[in-house]
Amino acid sequence: MAETALVLGGGGITGIGWEIGMLAGLAESGVDLSTAGAVIGTSAGSVVGAQLTSGLLTLDELYERQLADPAGEIAARMSPALIARYVFGVLRSRDGAALGARIGRLALAARTPPEAERRAVIAQRLVSHSWPDRRLVITAVDAVTGEFAAFDSSSGVGIVDAVAASCAVPGVWPPVTIDGRRWIDGGIRSSANADLAAEYGRVVILAPLSQGGGPVPTVRAQAAKLTAGGARVVLLTPDRAARAAFGRNPLDPARRAPAARAGRAQAAAQVEAVTAVWAD
Repeated sequence: MAETALVLGGGGITGIGWEIGMLAGLAESGVDLSTAGAVIGTSAGSVVGAQLTSGLLTLDELYERQLADPAGEIAARMSPALIARYVFGVLRSRDGAALGARIGRLALAARTPPEAERRAVIAQRLVSHSWPDRRLVITAVDAVTGEFAAFDSSSGVGIVDAVAASCAVPGVWPPVTIDGRRWIDGGIRSSANADLAAEYGRVVILAPLSQGGGPVPTVRAQAAKLTAGGARVVLLTPDRAARAAFGRNPLDPARRAPAARAGRAQAAAQVEAVTAVWAD
């Protein structure tokens, strides 16, 4: 097996804050996950993955960015009606592609901010607009066919567009146009897509959201399958204090800093488990 993989799951802007807080806190305790041979990012995790692999800022610098005033971010929320349509889609879909196409229709019909405006927000979040030298995988789903994609530097897709696609929460943000195709959030297939780390021997998964249902596997089930395949795996999810810091709206920019602080505080309790997986 190849060596190490860091899997970064979706979870809104609070998920971005929590993941960076966790990474900074673990590094502070001597476990630097930024050395991963591969980084796999979905939705919020695609932002963190792109920032982490850019090599332009340290983890402490990335953490400080989470504490700054979230100027330029667009406040949003998922209504109960939208969440109900997601649940209905999960229950009525026979497989991941059918679910992707069903949720894609919802996304294509929704009234959202303009695509260019949303893309500018994503561009502002990233510290580099070029793919890194090492392996970064960013997930998305075709809004028309439901097809899953794992974009990387060889895909012919710009990193800003790939991250914008992975973060295109259906019904909230507009689908992203890439070469005439429309793409939505990679979390529609799985909140972390941890199965993409199957070729790696040591895997750490940070999952702000870990639920599943119907054709959507839970992150815990994906982690168990990696373990059964011979990998050393640890799955980290928010503790009670972190969930309280997130509040009820993961898309609220005002909750980013509390989520980051909570992630950094939680990291101390995870050092031993992560070291057991990450150490040679």
